[in-house]
Amino acid sequence: MLLSDCKYGSNTQREQNCRLQSLPMNQNNGKWSVRMFFDSSHTNTPEHLDVKWAPMLSLTNLRSISRVRLFRFLLGLTLMFLIIMGSYILPWDRKGLLFTPTPLQLRTLVVPTSTAAVEVSPENDLIDTRLLVKIIRHKLDYAPRKLPDEKDVIEMDSHLFSVIPRHFLPSLKSPCWYEEFSGEASTNPYRGNHFTPRSKSFKAVCDHLRIDFHHHLYHRDGKQFRVRCLPYFYIIGQPKCGTTDLFQRLLLHPEVKFNTMKEPHWWTRKRFGFIHFKDGFVESFPVQDYLDLFDLAAHNIQAGSSGNPSGDHSALQLITGESSASTMWDNQAWSYLHSSEEDTEPAFLTQDFIHTVQPSAKIIVLLRDPVERLYSDYLYFTMANKSAEDFHLKVVESVQLFQSCLSEMTLRFCAYDTSLYYAMPVRLTLGMYIVFLLDWLTVFHREQILVLRLEDYAANLKGTFKKVFDFLSLGPLSEQVEAALTKGPSSNTRRAADRSLGPMLPATRDLLREFHQPFNHKLASVLDKKISPFRFPQWLRVLELG
Repeated sequence: MLLSDCKYGSNTQREQNCRLQSLPMNQNNGKWSVRMFFDSSHTNTPEHLDVKWAPMLSLTNLRSISRVRLFRFLLGLTLMFLIIMGSYILPWDRKGLLFTPTPLQLRTLVVPTSTAAVEVSPENDLIDTRLLVKIIRHKLDYAPRKLPDEKDVIEMDSHLFSVIPRHFLPSLKSPCWYEEFSGEASTNPYRGNHFTPRSKSFKAVCDHLRIDFHHHLYHRDGKQFRVRCLPYFYIIGQPKCGTTDLFQRLLLHPEVKFNTMKEPHWWTRKRFGFIHFKDGFVESFPVQDYLDLFDLAAHNIQAGSSGNPSGDHSALQLITGESSASTMWDNQAWSYLHSSEEDTEPAFLTQDFIHTVQPSAKIIVLLRDPVERLYSDYLYFTMANKSAEDFHLKVVESVQLFQSCLSEMTLRFCAYDTSLYYAMPVRLTLGMYIVFLLDWLTVFHREQILVLRLEDYAANLKGTFKKVFDFLSLGPLSEQVEAALTKGPSSNTRRAADRSLGPMLPATRDLLREFHQPFNHKLASVLDKKISPFRFPQWLRVLELG
């Protein structure tokens, strides 16, 4: 299964797979163990239901049972009790975090039976939001992460750096190079690519490219070479913030030659492969498979440059890009691979490898109100039994789990911790944008990162794309293309069934707004000073809580 398997599927499956509760309490030589426990907040029994338990054996029946049978019965009951108790001390994966319930988590959550009950009884959530916000503010004031040495980054993935050169073709805007091809004329260069069985569109592109693949080979000194390219820019996140729509509209620009798969998730997931907790990572996607995604763009770039010996500027300015909404935040594979280390925060992040491979890469980040982002995320990934009330309960539980983590660990640890991520029933930490953005700013210059807000994007498509085109140094569009880009329907919008559920409860919105307020406050400060002139939308305005 993938690292993200327990976040999806039906609610029943998710509760069975992801019912890990609580947080690290005791450490032993950098390794942790797991303890699971019953969570009374997930029972389906109404709160005030008067339950009368029928006796298992009446006194009369007991008297009629022989002493031998009674002894066997008691012995069996004892063994069953020991087995059940023993089953709650189970080894997890190699990470082995110790999950022990805190007093906060052992409290029983009051399940509201109506919207009104939630609105008038916020104290039932058992969360001291003022105290939590104060703790978050304090822990947000931390020193920048210590960057790993470049040689250590290279050693961590030596194959990656043996395939991709340190320098690219100087005449091209895109990061491209010539790679020697040793196959025969009849060789299918895309045979065995791990992406083709998972994408019909990419397989169709590969079948098309294979037909005249050898016509694109460059011959020199008796050897054959193919043009390889990396993305010129990366749309790195966040999920449910409009990245799909941005990706689709950018395809309309004649200078942008995209890969044929919107979210390969290679840097964060596929290069490590699928995870089996007994066998570790299996079926990893090699870097060559990732580069195949850009072969269509590489052929266009090659044709444009070789077909214009005079060095036509427009032909040399073709670029390609990649959009995976996990790139900004997902470092779970690294936490699994280095689970035996004593570091409480990740020593290597995805951006370390992208920057080492491609120091001049352009980074685009699309954000939205984290409160609305979380609700959209819940509606999109929850398959059944969705409701505003269910969302409220999951938010309360997730905030409690995060508060428990923060009481013991650093804020960055809690933002990146894999076990906490899977324990939460909603992806609360993905809205803590500032934590991830600051880590990207430690490796990339501020001029290389463009931060957009979905609210501005939706209100002014033309103005937003002008910023994007300027950032990517793209030429102007014709009136016809510009009209198609700005007037087309939005992509990946909320499903009709989800829209019928209505908005989240006011109590949920209030809780999430207070939770995210310190993160948004610091984000607004960083964006205003380091990224671009910043006109604050409502969700980034400073609201003092007293």
